[in-house]
Formats: sequence, structure tokens, C-alpha cells
Amino acid sequence: MRTVLFIIQKEFIQVFRNRRMLPMIFLLPIIQLLILVQAATFEMKEIKVSVIDLDMSSASRQMISKFQGSPFFVIARTSFSDKQAENEMKKGTVDMILNIPHGFEEHLIKENQGKVQIVINAINGASAGLIGAYSTMIILDFNREILIDWLNPSMLAATKNIKISSSYWYNPKLNYKTYMVPGILVLLITIISLLLSGMNIVREKEIGTIEQINVTPIRKVQFIAGKLFPFWIIGLFELAFGLTIGKLMFNIPIIGSLWLIFLSAAIYIFVILGFGLLISTMTNTQQQSMLVSFFFMVIFILMSGLFTSIESMPVWAQNLDRINPLAYFIRIMRMIMLKGSGFHDIRVSFYSLVVYSIAIISIAVWRYRKVS
Repeated sequence: MRTVLFIIQKEFIQVFRNRRMLPMIFLLPIIQLLILVQAATFEMKEIKVSVIDLDMSSASRQMISKFQGSPFFVIARTSFSDKQAENEMKKGTVDMILNIPHGFEEHLIKENQGKVQIVINAINGASAGLIGAYSTMIILDFNREILIDWLNPSMLAATKNIKISSSYWYNPKLNYKTYMVPGILVLLITIISLLLSGMNIVREKEIGTIEQINVTPIRKVQFIAGKLFPFWIIGLFELAFGLTIGKLMFNIPIIGSLWLIFLSAAIYIFVILGFGLLISTMTNTQQQSMLVSFFFMVIFILMSGLFTSIESMPVWAQNLDRINPLAYFIRIMRMIMLKGSGFHDIRVSFYSLVVYSIAIISIAVWRYRKVS
């Protein structure tokens, strides 16, 4: 035990002596948290619209005012030419074209129906879907106003209405930051833990001290335990600091148990440290270790459910995601922080991380070559 403590002491001394590593551990994650939470959002605001109003009637102006009054749309251009509006969309200055044809109001009065054309830039399919949904809601609202204004009062009294009262659970204000902060916290501690553990033994190889350690009576298990434990402490500290920032800066709710969060995090960090250690045993330079770490990190992040729903992925991708530790811990964090879930609710993901940690650390220890 004393041997492990001496190795841990040595690792902490090396960390705090390295002036380049300190900002990466303590400063960059906070900056990334503050930036990513603000930037990583699927909310659509200030959608730029080009309006072609060929009718110039009170009904067309009423519809345009509905788009102007929406928090999602901005009337960026007005014209009477389809070609000009299309050119603006090709340049990227507008995201949508609202085309109100000539005779729109006349058709509403005489035929009880009118047509408008909406052209959406669908290069980004997700954004186009949201723009289409927002536009449809505005047009439906305009349609309800027209019915109220034009219907006979006696007919309006006979109309049956269904009143809908909505209640949103776990995120009542539909704040996207509430959804993103738990996932980004997981991302940050993953990056720090994976990079530090991945470069750990490789750094010993590069500076030539690994040979000196190999000829000492230190056992392989003692050496690896002493190497991993400091970064396990640093990972838990990063999580605690990130939760504090999330609560103070973004007022993120933490409904569930903090103890359960840190218990799950302790197991998860072992998984990532074991993965980094495995990479470290298979590479010879820090540059190789960083490249391999980033390769796996990109795959883990994109398939973790941080930005896109896992349920919407193809079946083969959902099956492949069973070996993605990020997906398990992001699910755990969101369930505990936002839903207040207990251990019974997260037990499947928790036990999966336990098995994962035992397996990956065992493989890493086996891969590390040292005579006991």
C-alpha cells in the first residue's frame, strides 16, 4: 500500500509541475463548458425569411405580421420576384421564402380557401424540419384568426372547441441548456480523463523512465493503480466543479442524489482511464496516443446521444452503441439530474459500466508488459 501511495504522490507532483498540463486540466474544461452550453443547441431563432407578397391585401399583410411577431422569424428581404428570392437563398442570406400569390384574399373570400408557398433551405434536414413545423403552426394560427373574424357569430357559438392545456415534465420551460449541460459535463470529464491517462505511460516511455520503473520491485498492479488514481481524483474534481458552474451560471436542476451521481461517475471514470491506459500500452509516442484517443472519442461522442437521439439511429448503430460508455453515463446523468431517478432506475446502465470497467482495466493490465 505504501508503494502505491508513493507512486500517487509522484504523479501528483508531476501534474502540478507541468505548467502546460495545469491549464488543460483546470481552465480549458470550464471555458469549454461555458461556450458549448451556449452554442450547442438545436433551437432555431432568427430564421431569415424572404417575403414575396403579390397580393398586397389585408389578409396577406396579416399573415406577414404573424411571422414578424414570432420569436423565431425575421423578415430579412421583401421582393416581387421569385428569381431574386431564390438567388438570396442560394447566397445563404435567407433560410425560407414565403410566397403569397396574387388573389390570395379573393380566393379566401369566394372559395373559402387560399394557398401560400413556403420554400425552405433543406441542406440541414433537422433545421428544415423545425422551420417547416414553426411555419405550419403560424399558418394554422392565422387560419384560426380568419375563422373567428369571418364566421357568423351564431355559427361560431355552435362550433365545438377542444381546449388543450400542456404540461412539460422534467424540463417545464423547454430550456435546451437544461438538456445539454449534463451531457457536456460527461463530455468534458471524458476528454480530460482519456487524454491524460492515454499519454501517461507513453510519456514515461518517451523520457526513458519506464525502463527504470520496470527493473524496480514494484508490481504491475501497484504501478498501474498508482498511475490511474490521481487522474480518477482529478476527474471527480472536474465533475464537482462543472456541476457547481452549471448550477450557478445556468441554474441547472439537480433533482436526484449527488451521491448517486458521484458513485456512477467514479465507475465511469475507471472505464475511461482503463481505455486510455489500454491506448497507452499500444502506442509509443504521445502524438500517437492523442490521435488514437481522438479517433475513438469522436465515434463515442457522435453515437452517445449527446446531440442526437439514440432511438432514431439505425438498428445496427443502436446495437453498436452497447459498447459506448459515454451513452451509458449521459443517460445516467440526465436521469438523475433532471428526473430525480434512483438507483433502481439506472441499475442496468450502472451495472453495464461496472462490467465495462472491470473488463477494460483487466485488458489494459494484461497488455502492459512488466515482469512482476
